Amino acid sequence: MGGVSAKLEKRLGHEFNELGLLSQALTHPSAEGANYQRFEFLGDRVLGLVIADWLMRDFADADEGELAIRFNALVRKEACAEVAGRLDLGTHIVMGAGEEKAGGRQKTAILGDVCEAVIAALYLDGGIEPARRMIEKEWAYLLEKSGKIRQDAKTALQEWAQARGHPLPNYELIARTGPDHAPEFTVEVRAGSAKPLQARGNSKRQAEQTAAQAMLEELGVWPERG
Repeated sequence: MGGVSAKLEKRLGHEFNELGLLSQALTHPSAEGANYQRFEFLGDRVLGLVIADWLMRDFADADEGELAIRFNALVRKEACAEVAGRLDLGTHIVMGAGEEKAGGRQKTAILGDVCEAVIAALYLDGGIEPARRMIEKEWAYLLEKSGKIRQDAKTALQEWAQARGHPLPNYELIARTGPDHAPEFTVEVRAGSAKPLQARGNSKRQAEQTAAQAMLEELGVWPERG
């Protein structure tokens, strides 16, 4: 990786002991050799832990609903892709010719995956602290950009519906997947004449909050975040 790796290492704030970890984190499945898919899985969890801990420390008076809204805005794929763009990770990705021609370096899904994989590489090479430093540096502007949460999303959506004479929003549990120790819930929300939207969360309440937030954004009541 040569000069490219040195420049990227400097931006990430970590000099790798095993450069192969960073190389794998930047390798798309369309290319030969080990790719970033397993790293993406780990990086997503490391990001979630760091963000959750950060929010607990910085928003000591926030309730679970507000924390869930902030958390989901910061860990979603679009947020990771935005960070990847700021880090210029797209230019470093190794990918097959077909994916390259298809514009893979600019795809939100790929950029988000690579960002999570790089977080995993940092964690595997140096432990939680290099990953934490990178996340808190690169996500700081997203946290500021998210703005002040006025109230929890479910309450805001209910007030929106009542103000317009609509029935109260309806939340339906669509699916529960994953093991008992780490379940994932999918919830669908219906409000007014808007198209139903689905969202996922680690608890039914979190999924409902995320679904309500998505509906508010769709309705233009809240600005879209991160």
